[in-house]
Amino acid sequence: MAKAVTRCKWAEGVSLNYIEYHDTEWGVPVWDDRVQFEFLILEGAQAGLSWSTILNKRDGYRRMFAEFDPTKVSRFTEKRIEKLLLDSSIVRNRLKVNSAVTNAKAFLKVQKEFGTFCDYIWGFVGGKPIQSMLKKDCDVPATSPESDALSNDLKKRGFKFVGSTIIYAHMQATGMVNDHVVSCFRHKPCKAMAKNSA
Repeated sequence: MAKAVTRCKWAEGVSLNYIEYHDTEWGVPVWDDRVQFEFLILEGAQAGLSWSTILNKRDGYRRMFAEFDPTKVSRFTEKRIEKLLLDSSIVRNRLKVNSAVTNAKAFLKVQKEFGTFCDYIWGFVGGKPIQSMLKKDCDVPATSPESDALSNDLKKRGFKFVGSTIIYAHMQATGMVNDHVVSCFRHKPCKAMAKNSA
């Protein structure tokens, strides 16, 4: 009989795509600018909603937001935005859609200044993932000093929907912090990836 897999409790019993996301993406260090941009858009869209809602609409976002190409998204016109707001495959919130375009422009400026967005964002954690050693899911924080600092800097650079809670979720998603509880089967693999990325 196969041994039961222990996961972070938030990933259990929601949906298969939620479990797959936990098992394959959450906490994995991301050094790809396009993926960083994808999570910036998705985390901003999630504000006030469940993450499972966003995961269910992820394919729609990829299709409607040019596969998360920041250069293409930065050029979206008002006409294109109006078309997006008619499509139920994404969250049809004008502020969130507009913020994706605004953030794409700000994202490109960061790339120009730092060479890559990854070089910029990873600087807030010293270039390597923070390793949390959390025993219980209730110990997982909503923000951190690093997310506070990153959030404030992003706001100064013109980014929208980048409050500290949203940014901490972004850091968790992109492996800037490993918040898998120590009993979770993904804690050690993500920790090992962190060593390889340092």
